[in-house]
Amino acid sequence: MPQQVAVVTGAGSGIGRATIRLLAEYGFDIALMGRDAKRLKAAATELKPSNVRTLVMPVDVADGEALEAAADRVEEKLGAITVWINAAGVSATGPVLSLEAAAYAQVMRVNYLGAVNGTRAALRVMRRRGEGQIVNIGLAPRLRGLPLQSANNGAHAGLNAFCDCVRPEIQALSDRITLTMVNLPWINTPRWTWGRNRSGHQLKPIGPIYEPEVAAHAITRAIFSRQRDVTVGASSIIPQFLSTFLPQVRDAFHACRGVARQRGLGKAHHPAETSHEDNLEQSVEGAFAARGPHEAQPFRPRGRKPVLLTHRLRYILGTIVTLALFYAFGYVAPPRFPRKK
Repeated sequence: MPQQVAVVTGAGSGIGRATIRLLAEYGFDIALMGRDAKRLKAAATELKPSNVRTLVMPVDVADGEALEAAADRVEEKLGAITVWINAAGVSATGPVLSLEAAAYAQVMRVNYLGAVNGTRAALRVMRRRGEGQIVNIGLAPRLRGLPLQSANNGAHAGLNAFCDCVRPEIQALSDRITLTMVNLPWINTPRWTWGRNRSGHQLKPIGPIYEPEVAAHAITRAIFSRQRDVTVGASSIIPQFLSTFLPQVRDAFHACRGVARQRGLGKAHHPAETSHEDNLEQSVEGAFAARGPHEAQPFRPRGRKPVLLTHRLRYILGTIVTLALFYAFGYVAPPRFPRKK
C-alpha cells in the first residue's frame, strides 16, 4: 500500500489538531495548514513520536491561489495527496443586527470560501490520478436554525449546497474521488474562548457536547468507509424530523427557548471595551491546542463510542420514527383479521 498523505487545514487547534493526532497514529504523512505558524509547529512537534513526515505551511484558506500553490508544494515535498480535510473555521455569534456586515463577510470567507478553495485545490491535484478523498465540516441537524448563529449557519448551509452540486460533477467524470460532509454537534474547542460574541452574554453549548477527539474519530471513519456524509450523535434524528415535517414547531421552540438555552453566566467581553481578542480577523496569540474550556464527553477507544449516522442509516431511522408517529396518531391503522367462529 503506498504511503498516505493527508492535508489538514486549521491544524493548529481544535478539530484539526485532534484529527492530525489520529491520522498520525494511522501512519499518514501530514501537511499542516493554518494561519498561526507557532501553533502549527507545536502541533507538528506532537507528531514526532509517530515517526511520520510533516510539513508546516502557514496559509490563509480564504486565499484560493495561495492554497493551490500550497497543494503543489505538498505533492512536491510529501507525495501525492490522498486525503484533504477542511477543518479551518471561525465563528461570529449574536443577533443579526448586532453583528457587523464585515463579520458576516469574514465568516463566509473562512468557513465557506475556505472550504471551497480547499476542495478546488484538492480536486485539481487529485484529478491527475482520478482518486482521493475530501472531507468538509458541517453542522448536525440539532444546531441548524439556532438563533444567534445566523453567520455560522449561513456559511455551513452554503457549503452543504456546494457539496451537493460538486458530487454529481465528480461522478460524471468517473473519478474515484469522494466528497464527504461530517456533520458535528457542539465540539469543545477553543472557539468558545476566542469566537466573536455580540450576544451580550457568555455563551454555552446546548445538548450533548463532545471532545474534539470524537470529531476526529468521525472524520477518520468517513475517510476509511468512503461515506457521502456522516452525522455524529443519535440526538439529531428528532430535530431533522421537525425541520422536514414540522418546521413551524421548531421555529416556535427556538423563539421561546433558543436564546435562553445558549446563555451562560456573566456578560460577554467586547473587544472594543476590553483587551479580549477574537480570531475573526487574525489569529489569537496563545498556546491553544485541541480542547476548549468546557467539560465534554470524551472519546473512549475501548469503551462506548458515539453513534455515527450515515445518510442511509439516518434516512432509515427517520422513516421508522415517522411511521411510528403516524401510527401513534392514528394515520396508519393496524391490519385487522377476522375472528374465528
